[in-house]
Amino acid sequence: METVSPGQRLEGLALRVLFVLMRLIPRVVASALGGFIGRNLGPRLSITRRARRHLAQAMPELSAVRQDQIIGEMWDNLGRVALEYPHIARIRVYESGSPVEITGLEHLDAAMASGKPVILFSGHLANWEIGALAVVQRGLHLLQIYRAANNPAVEAMMVAFRKSIGVEAVPKGAKGGRRSATVIKAGGVMGLLVDQKMNDGIPVPFFGRDAWTAPALAKLALRYDAVVIPWRVERLPRSTFRLKVFPVMDLAPTNDSASDVRRVMTDVNALLEAWIRDTPGQWFWLHRRWPDDS
Repeated sequence: METVSPGQRLEGLALRVLFVLMRLIPRVVASALGGFIGRNLGPRLSITRRARRHLAQAMPELSAVRQDQIIGEMWDNLGRVALEYPHIARIRVYESGSPVEITGLEHLDAAMASGKPVILFSGHLANWEIGALAVVQRGLHLLQIYRAANNPAVEAMMVAFRKSIGVEAVPKGAKGGRRSATVIKAGGVMGLLVDQKMNDGIPVPFFGRDAWTAPALAKLALRYDAVVIPWRVERLPRSTFRLKVFPVMDLAPTNDSASDVRRVMTDVNALLEAWIRDTPGQWFWLHRRWPDDS
C-alpha cells in the first residue's frame, strides 16, 4: 500500500472539500469560477515558464501577445476542467438539453457493428473526460488507460470519479498493458489519451521535433486488426462542448511491423497537432512532451 504524506493527505482533503462545495452550485457557475481562478492564478506560477517555452518552440510564428493570450486560455481551460469534475457524472449526453453536441457517431456505430475491437484516441484538449462519458452512455464498456496521479489521495478521488461515470480505468504500466491486450483480443473498446511523453516510447515528429511517443495504440491495432477512431472534444461557451468522432484511420499494414508502427503514430501525432493548432488555448502545454524537457 502506497504511503500518503501529511502534505498529500491535506491536499487530497482540500480537493475533496472543494468538490463537495462545487456540487452545490450549477455546473456553469463552477466552470466560470474555475476559469477565473485559472487565468488569474495560473500564469503567475513558475510552472508556466515550461508552457511558454513549449508554445514558443512549437509555434514560433506567433507574436508574444498571442502567446500570452494562449497561456491565459490554457489556464482558464484547466481551471474549468478542475471544477467541472464534480458535475461530469450528472451530464446526460444524449438527452434533450445536453451540454454536449456530438457529430460523427455513425463512425463509432459502424465500427461496433463490424465486430472488431475498437481503439479511440484523443489528447488533453478542452474537457477530455467528455469523450469517455459519451461512449459509456452509448451503452459500451470502455477500458481507459491513464497516468496515475502522483498524490495517492488525489488518485483515490480520480479512481472514484471514473467509477462514477462507468469507465473501467487502469493505470498505465504492466497491469495496463495486460488488461489492454485482454480487452482488445476480446473485441472490446479502449480509450487512450496519446499526447503525453513516454520515456521508453519511440521518437515521432510532433510540432517539427521528435517527441517520445507511446506506440501501444499502433502495436495493438496492427496486431489484433482493431479499428482506430480519433475523437476530439472542443470547449464552447458556458461549459458546453462539441465532441467530434472522426472516420476510421487507414492503418494500411505491411510486412514491416516497426515501420508500420512509426507510420501510424506519425499520423496520430499529425492529427493531434492539427487539433492543437486549431484551438491552442485548449491544450495542456505543461506536458513534458519532448526529449529536451526539464
